[in-house]
Amino acid sequence: MSREPLTDTPLRPASFRFVRPLSVALAGLMTFAFVTESSAWGFGGMRSFGGARSFAPMRAMNMRAMNMRPMRATGNMRAMGQVGRTPGRLGRLGGDGRYPGKLGDYPGKTGNYPGKTGNYPGKTDRNPGKVGSRDPGHWPRYPHYPRYPHGPIGRYPGYPPVLLTPGPGMISGGGVPPTINQMSPPPGGGQGPGQSAQRPGFNPPPPGETRFVRNEVLLSVPASTTSAALDTIARRNRLTRLDLREFAVTGRRLARMRINDGRGVANVIQSLQAEAAIAGAQANNLFALEQDLDPPSGPPQYPYRKMHLSKAHALAKGDSIRVAVIDTMIDAAHPDLAGAVIGTFDATGAAAKPHLHGTGVAGVIAARGTLTGAAPSVQILAATSFSQKQSWRGMTWDILSAMDWAGTSKADILNMSFSGAADSEMHIMLKSLRQKGIVLIAAAGNNGPKADPAYPAAYPEVIAVTATDTADNLFEKANRGGYIAVAAPGVDVLVASPGGSYQTRTGTSFAAPQVSGVAALLLERNRNLDPVAIRSILTATARDLGPPGPDDQFGAGLVDAMSALQQAGEQSTDVSARRTQPSN
Repeated sequence: MSREPLTDTPLRPASFRFVRPLSVALAGLMTFAFVTESSAWGFGGMRSFGGARSFAPMRAMNMRAMNMRPMRATGNMRAMGQVGRTPGRLGRLGGDGRYPGKLGDYPGKTGNYPGKTGNYPGKTDRNPGKVGSRDPGHWPRYPHYPRYPHGPIGRYPGYPPVLLTPGPGMISGGGVPPTINQMSPPPGGGQGPGQSAQRPGFNPPPPGETRFVRNEVLLSVPASTTSAALDTIARRNRLTRLDLREFAVTGRRLARMRINDGRGVANVIQSLQAEAAIAGAQANNLFALEQDLDPPSGPPQYPYRKMHLSKAHALAKGDSIRVAVIDTMIDAAHPDLAGAVIGTFDATGAAAKPHLHGTGVAGVIAARGTLTGAAPSVQILAATSFSQKQSWRGMTWDILSAMDWAGTSKADILNMSFSGAADSEMHIMLKSLRQKGIVLIAAAGNNGPKADPAYPAAYPEVIAVTATDTADNLFEKANRGGYIAVAAPGVDVLVASPGGSYQTRTGTSFAAPQVSGVAALLLERNRNLDPVAIRSILTATARDLGPPGPDDQFGAGLVDAMSALQQAGEQSTDVSARRTQPSN
């Protein structure tokens, strides 16, 4: 009995000829839906693709949702009928680097026909494995991105959405699972948020900067943003409003916010860029008092002689000139300051006590007892912005409040014996004060010859003062830089101290008030002098020190009060005429 030869072609009904084309068509439909859904949502912090826990948008593509009975004739159709239901848990795709986890339980077996090919491609559900934590180069885990468990990534700018692109790894006729494109680094390089701000006015701390309050951020709030809207923004970004005020000098409205969940300030500022109702954000920076506690090594009252103050006081003593001192609390009851302090303001809200720094600075300017200040007849506006609560450092918020008070209290001169990092809101305030005609004077900094510029002294609107000793040598710890305008005695200076006592102090903190006092003498001598004229007279009449001409150590040289007063008197007519002429 003859037999038909064996062949490799399996027997199948004629109706099966449509199975393979239908499988390909369905795979194409699922690919289209998957790419559309992924592109729209951007995988932004969702627990799995498409904003659902387990490929939920893909369920519409399975056989049941299309009112089609799944065909069970082949293994391929069985596999296609299950792709929409799972691959199950893709993992946490949020910004903490723990994605994509398990890609799913399918594809596992692709069917029972033909043969037992269902074990291929094997256990590819664990690939790409822990891409988010080890590849590429750890950057998705550093710095820690905010975790937004729901919602599209489009609400948090600065990070491109992760898309699925067709090609190797997409769903194909063989049922190979989709793969995730690796996230590209943030724009401009770096390792994550906080490296660069995309919107103007949003200024995260620069890399390596640590001089700020770690759990606070300051927001610039437009007048059109209501308090209720601000509170909604705060809740959405996990912040708590601590204070909200409008500054009279600048007209700006600022909010002080506490970060509730331990996120970094740079990350919070980066995410706040998505809030259209917020105009800007920055850190609540910390500023340090510029004093040194080295023991004295020379005669403590030499500044009076060095700057020729005895002769200068024969012409002016600063009568009726208001000098605002932004510092620690001043001991207004000290005998050397009797009657000098005409107004006080405490921005800290703490139960402050008189402190040696503020008392000493005020005494250098206005002492009128055992010691004689550079301008013994001035009026002191005492603005407390530094307290023990912040380890004798001052926050941006408190300093801005004090500056605003000084501006509305008709200050003529602002003395700032502190330094810190660049601060955009403080710079805006200083420019507004300068436009009001207030002379701005600050300590150059005690951070050494290789230190970065110290602010606010390094702002062009400010007269930066460095310190010298009895031999006209530069204070060894003083900052250097082209922003330094002049020098004044600041090493081993005898100053007033709380409780009616006296102490010797060193630092650019005590050089700056020497120049504030001389500026007060100039203003009494000629009330028409503006900040530009004051700076010009101080630098033009300074005694050159160090290399010939202005340099980055002494600036124009040591301030000479008598020579400055003589030039101010000679320029009186010219300056008055210049101020009354209309500008072209």
